[in-house]
Amino acid sequence: MTQTPLNPGDSPLVREALSSVVSRETSPQKTAAASGGSAGTRDGDWPRPPKTRIFTVANQKGGVGKTTTSVNLAAALSMHGQRVLVVDLDPQGNASTALSIEHRGDVPDMYKVLVEDVSLEEVVKEVPDMPGLYCAPATIDLAGAEIELVSMVAREARLQRALAAYTAIEFDYVFIDCPPSLGLLTVNALMAANELLVPIQCEYYALEGLGQLLRNVDLVRAHLNPSLDLSTILMTMYDGRTRLASQVAEEVRSHFGDTVLSTLIPRSVRVSEAPSYGQSVMTYDPGSSGAMAYMDAAREMAYRGAAV
Repeated sequence: MTQTPLNPGDSPLVREALSSVVSRETSPQKTAAASGGSAGTRDGDWPRPPKTRIFTVANQKGGVGKTTTSVNLAAALSMHGQRVLVVDLDPQGNASTALSIEHRGDVPDMYKVLVEDVSLEEVVKEVPDMPGLYCAPATIDLAGAEIELVSMVAREARLQRALAAYTAIEFDYVFIDCPPSLGLLTVNALMAANELLVPIQCEYYALEGLGQLLRNVDLVRAHLNPSLDLSTILMTMYDGRTRLASQVAEEVRSHFGDTVLSTLIPRSVRVSEAPSYGQSVMTYDPGSSGAMAYMDAAREMAYRGAAV
């Protein structure tokens, strides 16, 4: 069983309290998983899409679960026979961290792809112990790409060209993890994708920025990428104990209908802990409520895509 990271100075009382918090969340789910619950690979391979599905995971509001969603959906899909690439387009490199891909120093990264025309073949790395899952990492150098791209020809299409030229592996899914902004990096991601996935935190502030994001998406669709489709909305950080979370979920569903996945991602201690071990929650604690929810969301996406 995985252990909660504790500070060396924690008293025995604090250690006991933290352990009880974790056990309350994970113990029932682990029992369920052992008896055939949602997590794991018990239901075999999921249907592969007829062509590569490229998702841009975007929301200009920070802290809504873009990186967490990208990493865990990708891990869940790869566990069920899909070949998946995570493109880390956030200078913070959190997706690279969560997948144990080196992204410090002078490693080939997405900055070199976008600005220096390095091929994706030199950048993409397979995730350790996760067959079928790959990552194109980001370093802090990517923070300067917003400025350097301004003067470049076809600056909005550089990621699209890099993905089109990549032939080493035929991926079933590509998830592009965007920074919390609507700058040139996000525009590159929207230009390169055929589907948009928007994680929305179940709180009021998350709804405020959604209108601005959708206006920008309409502009990209009108002028750059007519095939971009807002195909998936995922409600994250859901707390069923609050009326507000239910109201936000109902409001989003009433407005966007079937675009919203039926699966809700709950707040979960284990989801927050997993990146500190260089793992997705799918491998860190597959029996936790967060892992089971992301597994269900990934399954829903896989079967929706197969039905198209």
